[in-house]
Amino acid sequence: MTTNQCDIGLIGLGVMGENLVLNMESKGFSVAVFNRTTEVTEKFAAGRAKGKNIQPTRTLEEFVSALKKPRIAMMMVKAGAPVDAVINQLSPLLEKGDIIIDGGNSLFTDTQRREKELAARGIHFVGMGVSGGEEGALKGPSLMPGGSRESWEVIAPIFRKIAAQVDGEPCCRYMGPNGAGHYVKMVHNGIEYGDIQLICESYAILKDILEMDAAQLAEVFTEWNKGELESYLIEITSQIFRKIDPETGKPLVDMILDKAGQKGTGIWTLQAAIRQYVVISTINAAVEARVVSSRKDERVAASKILPHPRLRKFKGNRARLIDAVRDALYASKIVSYAQGMELLRSGSAEYEWNLNLSDIATIWRGGCIIRARFLNRIVEAYRRDAELHNLLLDRYFTRAIKKAQPKWRLVVALAVKHGVAVPAFSASLAYFDSYRSARLPANLLQAQRDFFGAHTYERIDKPGVFHTEWTEPDHKSAEKPAEPKTPEPHHAGE
Repeated sequence: MTTNQCDIGLIGLGVMGENLVLNMESKGFSVAVFNRTTEVTEKFAAGRAKGKNIQPTRTLEEFVSALKKPRIAMMMVKAGAPVDAVINQLSPLLEKGDIIIDGGNSLFTDTQRREKELAARGIHFVGMGVSGGEEGALKGPSLMPGGSRESWEVIAPIFRKIAAQVDGEPCCRYMGPNGAGHYVKMVHNGIEYGDIQLICESYAILKDILEMDAAQLAEVFTEWNKGELESYLIEITSQIFRKIDPETGKPLVDMILDKAGQKGTGIWTLQAAIRQYVVISTINAAVEARVVSSRKDERVAASKILPHPRLRKFKGNRARLIDAVRDALYASKIVSYAQGMELLRSGSAEYEWNLNLSDIATIWRGGCIIRARFLNRIVEAYRRDAELHNLLLDRYFTRAIKKAQPKWRLVVALAVKHGVAVPAFSASLAYFDSYRSARLPANLLQAQRDFFGAHTYERIDKPGVFHTEWTEPDHKSAEKPAEPKTPEPHHAGE
């Protein structure tokens, strides 16, 4: 293959990188590839890439010279310092108008920094969320590109073609500038944390209260996947319960250590929510559940000391409880997505991205880990009202929550009674109850803050900001108008 002929180049030949290359080539694009370890490139060229329109290169100079102009160079390397290292080596070889794409799970603020630095040199930088795992990369992922509109126009023909397709639409749309793509992917991953934890809590209730075995659980999740809960995660959960461990002959899931890992995107989502004053309590509960699970030895020791509820076996209607758990899962899922979409809405306003929430839900319907029938309802909600403040206020979701609410409460109460930890179910229900309450106990909270720190309060019967000398006798005029305080990093006593 001669120089300057490849449509796109990819750096980083891990499984995700290789699969994306094969996906691109299968859609008619010529691809140059480079890996820091030459042996990896050679193995790929002699194996999966053999006979295909893929050009292996051994140096970055050779890689760059293989690309058509404007050059499109995509990285699939570990987030953080490795991304900066590749950019530092690659960018001096590029020209104005060339494009670097980061397809890893980078923190969006890092992407904002890189985009600004490269723009000063005339090079476009695209932070692109890629979801779908290894299979999605090969067969069609969900893609969330962010960067300049100009760069999107150049790369769109490639990425819209390699993305998953749902109802004739590619699961790839332009997100916005300045880190928008990686922000959307971060929130996607946070929602994924919530989805997974809610499924795990459903499993815990069915296993611990109804004492269902893996075969029975497989049947339940298979049935759930035929209705409103139909999704990739419910589907694979039913498959997981059917997998037998060849070493023991037992269900493999029962042989796996209950110690969860995480790579950090869930924590990034929490940090963004805190900065933007957005409540994502379901996702927070999911992240914390993984932290608690990681302390296996500590939990085992505590289980021998701390008391357990002593209850008789469940004697109620098993089928009704299974249906109730399904409804509780659906209601909690609605809350989790409502929180995630609110974080997207807030981020869009904060960074002036003008995110299209209907578009985002549309591209999540295929290719990605959270793909689900449910997302069609979210698309419809934002098409009805693009300015919808909270998903719970859409007519479909209001009706769905109203229908599920009695069983949702029953399931959470039953889990608490039996000592089954359901932090994400509980957090979802608590958020719902707080959000629907016209009056919360924050009036007492404000009184306490004013008592110990003179932080002032507002009244319900007249305008203004007030402070009370709380230790003065009641017959004296202890309340005084006050100037609103400018928030400070730390207040006395807080």
